[in-house]
Amino acid sequence: MIIGVTGNIACGKSTVAGMLKTKDCQLINADYLGHKILSAGTGIYKKILKLFGRGIINPDNSINRVKLSEKVFSNRLVLAKFNSIIHPELIRQIRQRICASDKMIIILDAALIVEAGLTKLVDKLVVVTAKKHQQIARGRISLGLTKAQMLLRMKSQISQKAKSRFADFIIDNSGQISETQKQVVKIRRALIRCAHQDFSEEAKRRTLARYTRKDFVDRS
Repeated sequence: MIIGVTGNIACGKSTVAGMLKTKDCQLINADYLGHKILSAGTGIYKKILKLFGRGIINPDNSINRVKLSEKVFSNRLVLAKFNSIIHPELIRQIRQRICASDKMIIILDAALIVEAGLTKLVDKLVVVTAKKHQQIARGRISLGLTKAQMLLRMKSQISQKAKSRFADFIIDNSGQISETQKQVVKIRRALIRCAHQDFSEEAKRRTLARYTRKDFVDRS
């Protein structure tokens, strides 16, 4: 079973994904993979340099993510172009890890499951939500962003209400961490029961066989 965990910026999706994970699960973190494919020397790295120029490069030739973000989130057309470069390779790597996994449950922690058209890749989708003011406060603390920068990133994503329409489960991460944990425990039990009933190599092959490259057109 493939479980998608998504949510808008600073809603706590990765925290929830970590809570959901058990010994029977493999966790695939799309943010981590995204960072890897932007490493110096990769094909994606070269395409990003061609698009934005060397002004986004640090002295060690790594990409300065603050400068990159300023350019990416400044214009929707630029963001769409950036996503068209990143998403195909990111999705390829996600599918590669799914195919190679021998775990009963695979948890895909990814912010853009809905925006990138990846809802068909998961069997169940968990959407993590939080109040707007909490997103801003958390983003300023954990990401070091200003309120204006947070609002710009939030604007680039579809609304939490729209994203929640795709959800099989919704976790409200607006309260204390203990309250979030209680919701996670309840959902995890339900998901594990489903996984024990449905898991087989044939089922996983059927899941992956449903998708062709045309399913992964960028929808940002």
